[in-house]
Amino acid sequence: MKFISLYIIMFSLSLSVHAQLDNKKTSVAIPAVETKKETESKTILPAEKKDDPVVFGKLNVPDISATGLNTPKKSFSLFEEEFGNPGELYQKQIDKNIADLKLTPQEVEQLNGSKTDQYFGDFKSNAKFVNVVYRDHGAVDGDIIQVRVNDDVIKARVYLNGGYQGVKIDLRPGLNKIDFVALNQGESGPNTAEFRVVDDQDNLISGNRWNLATGVKASIIIVKE
Repeated sequence: MKFISLYIIMFSLSLSVHAQLDNKKTSVAIPAVETKKETESKTILPAEKKDDPVVFGKLNVPDISATGLNTPKKSFSLFEEEFGNPGELYQKQIDKNIADLKLTPQEVEQLNGSKTDQYFGDFKSNAKFVNVVYRDHGAVDGDIIQVRVNDDVIKARVYLNGGYQGVKIDLRPGLNKIDFVALNQGESGPNTAEFRVVDDQDNLISGNRWNLATGVKASIIIVKE
């Protein structure tokens, strides 16, 4: 019992001494360090976005408005535009070209087509009939003629091509007037043709060419004896 009591007394003394030592310890205060406040805030702006180029297919075409060029602005209106007659403009250009070339009246007539009737003469024959053949001697461009004998229409519309075609005409005693009337001037103009008149014995009576404006005729007379 004495041993136990002694142990208790010594343990109590130990706790008392330890408590006094802890009370003597002083705490060290660490001052707080104030962070320096930024007086000015920096604003971060987003990067400037460039206009995307206009893409046509695989080609990049830059936006014209971004170049700073001043492009003319004009509103389109059908009422503000004046359109000339294409045929009139074309004729004026032809006339100007002719004037520049200083062609003779005969050359101009050859180029544009005769506006007066052409007479290729009269010929005598005792044949019973003649064969009259004709063709386009220029470019085949749609020339059309009409054939008349003594003012009677025997071929109303003949399309001229590159090869000869024709008609057989029985001759009457006296005058036999054969007319070739130009119904148009084709695509390039004028109405161009070559003709031949052959008797029943295959003898050539006459042959010639014409360059006619629309409505003009070429004539030949066969006199049967």
